[in-house]
Amino acid sequence: MVAAPLVTIVTPSFNQAAYLPQTMQSVFDQSYPHIEYIVVDGGSQDGSREIIISHAQRLAWWVSEADHGQTDAINKGFARSTGRYLAWLNADDVLHPHAVAEAVAYLEEHPQTGLVYGDAEYIDATGRVVGRFPAAQTDYARLRRGYVHIPQQAAFWRADLWRQVGPLDPSFVFAMDYDLWVRLAKISRIQYLPRLWARFRLHADSKTIQNDQRAWDEMLRVHWREGGGWLAPIVAKYWLRRLVAPLIHARRRRMLAK
Repeated sequence: MVAAPLVTIVTPSFNQAAYLPQTMQSVFDQSYPHIEYIVVDGGSQDGSREIIISHAQRLAWWVSEADHGQTDAINKGFARSTGRYLAWLNADDVLHPHAVAEAVAYLEEHPQTGLVYGDAEYIDATGRVVGRFPAAQTDYARLRRGYVHIPQQAAFWRADLWRQVGPLDPSFVFAMDYDLWVRLAKISRIQYLPRLWARFRLHADSKTIQNDQRAWDEMLRVHWREGGGWLAPIVAKYWLRRLVAPLIHARRRRMLAK
């Protein structure tokens, strides 16, 4: 009997003690049993280290030490990974119990697919559902036009492809996931499945609320790297986004205030 493939999940964390227990528990509660879970903490001083230590026996590896930010922490975790499939779950997000099992089943049945992703709900600091991420099918050409629609929390990909295109660009703070999606889509098929796999937490301290315009700045860096020009749709979207950013931020804050 062929053994079920191992899945590596990395959680980067820094001063997220308020949310980290729920994030970790959502990995422990997965219906899929073959998970290598790695937690990389950036030297938190809010009790996160103690939370991690309390679960250390269930972790494949963990560390709590100063690093160079989220992207560095993710790379550090994946450098220790041995799974056939990879994912990362930020320390304030949550997986639904059957996410890993359904992702593995699809990737095992569709070897031509390099990355599979599902749906994600938006939740607030208390865990209340406040919206839904606009996930949709995309590909390399559409990603290059700024049609992203991949919730990072609900994405799983092949480790052999990571070894071809990784690690994440350490100079990226916001759009390292978009950069990875572009690299993966350039060499493999990516597939959206309309199944609820994750919860994406929005709160006052989250990067998405504080300054997600920087994500678009970094997305343009990917565009230039891939040989894009000034007349491309993603450039127009970039300037439109800057124009309507105050409205987007106001809408998100209203979501959290309800």
